[in-house]
Amino acid sequence: MNVDQFAVVDYLSKALNGTVEKEQIIKLLEIPKHASLGDYAFPCFQLAKVLRKSPTLIAKDLEGEHESFERIEANGPYVNFFFQKEKASGQIIQTVLEEGSQYGSLDIGKNETIVLDMSSPNIAKPFSMGHLRSTVIGNSLSNIVEKCGYRAVKINYIGDWGTQFGKLIVAYKKWGSEENVRKAPIQELFKLYVQFHDEAENDKSLNEQARETFLKLEQGDDEITALWKWFREESLSEFEKIYDLLGVAFDSYNGESYYNDKMQAIITKLEEKELLVKSDGADVVEVDGLPPCLIRKSDGATLYATRDLTAALDRYETYHFAKALYVVGYEQSVHFTQVFNVLDQLGYEWAKELTHVPFGLILKDGTKMSTRKGKVVLLEEVLKQSIELAKQNINEKNPDLPNKEEVATQVGVGAIIFHDLKNDRKNSIEFSLDDMLRIEGETGPYVQYTHARACSLLTKAGVDVTASTEQGVEDEEGWEVAKLISQFPSVIERSFSYYDPSQIGKYVLDLSQAFNKYYGKVKILEENEGKIARLTLVKAVTIVLKEGLRLLGVQAPEAM
Repeated sequence: MNVDQFAVVDYLSKALNGTVEKEQIIKLLEIPKHASLGDYAFPCFQLAKVLRKSPTLIAKDLEGEHESFERIEANGPYVNFFFQKEKASGQIIQTVLEEGSQYGSLDIGKNETIVLDMSSPNIAKPFSMGHLRSTVIGNSLSNIVEKCGYRAVKINYIGDWGTQFGKLIVAYKKWGSEENVRKAPIQELFKLYVQFHDEAENDKSLNEQARETFLKLEQGDDEITALWKWFREESLSEFEKIYDLLGVAFDSYNGESYYNDKMQAIITKLEEKELLVKSDGADVVEVDGLPPCLIRKSDGATLYATRDLTAALDRYETYHFAKALYVVGYEQSVHFTQVFNVLDQLGYEWAKELTHVPFGLILKDGTKMSTRKGKVVLLEEVLKQSIELAKQNINEKNPDLPNKEEVATQVGVGAIIFHDLKNDRKNSIEFSLDDMLRIEGETGPYVQYTHARACSLLTKAGVDVTASTEQGVEDEEGWEVAKLISQFPSVIERSFSYYDPSQIGKYVLDLSQAFNKYYGKVKILEENEGKIARLTLVKAVTIVLKEGLRLLGVQAPEAM
């Protein structure tokens, strides 16, 4: 419940003599779009059946007085609540100052575990912009679930197995050199992989060589296995540089190869339950309303579904999770529906707690970014370019900033993360570095700059406001800021309910806009009796903006 909701809920609960549960009152409460309609509005439509009165009459009956409100008045079928601004804002600000970065924390999770399957790039291939969304959405969701009282376990389900490694090893043995791979592992391995496909168009025997080589890898051939392990280690080392820039860490790197010797157990369970049926020589499980889930090909080879079934079971046995989230693009929706259904057919109750968290594409000029034939937009290059542009902006606007390199990295990386997460994850998003880095508009740098501006005001004031009294603000602009601050806990709860970081992205934009309006209208540092109250509001803004950005995986510089 928001800080300022308590008084509204308490008043309504008593006025209704307990005929409506407090939880129901909270669900019905609305925040009017126009201040003239109050700070909260309570619609009475759903009470008509219970109380056997018209909503308008119920609203009239609920009019009254309460020490927290300037007035409580009926407006048709609604009851509108108008807070005493100074008192209510003082209570909101005091709560934020007392709780600090813990403000907005919830105890929904009771310290249970949520597992997140996220990022999952393929080794020996570049970390492209295509992997950005899974990485930053997954990382933000891990922060959000922890804020809601869960323990988050982040799993990077690396793509480190399959026939592509037969192709890569053949290409390396034919055209590669150890020296070149050690110099630039990902670039060199990807170049060899592309070369293999180019050559295979004219030489069909290469694909057969690749199949034979992968078979040797599956059989544990020493030389082939050593090459595969080397490619994997070099790839993970390169990926780590990008994860460090993004501020993302993982609890497990158990990729596809980890489940090579574990799949027979799930196949045996499927056989025992008599779920496996033959289809054109392959073993499948029937799934209602969808194509069958392919478990084993006619030649005995296992598939993605076999590994994902095995991985789900292994993760449950390892972590005993309350929920498991698969942060993977929309194109895998059918696959996950099949896998979850098969686990349900196997009788696992926890299968109902598996959720696919899909997201749209990153587009360039309205079309999907291509990874075919080497045409790939590298995330590392985009990050470096963004940091460089941020550095140029700082040199132009604040050349004397003491920690320019650090701030440029925070702004450049933050711009890319925020541009992704301010959008509803279900939508595809257009990639534009120029748009991402603007200080004005709906961007990460705009929110970061607002935070830095608020910090600068506190520095100039030179007053300790960490232990204020419950003195609040009376002006309309300050009250709008305080009201937004009070909504932070419910925004976090909503972002968790929908698995949607954009709820927080939009919120910090709204708070930034409200604060900048306040900054433009009110002389915050003016020496008068309201100065401390104004500064405590500024302090509360810095706390909430910093925490909101942290939940998105974005840092909050104190100067820009």
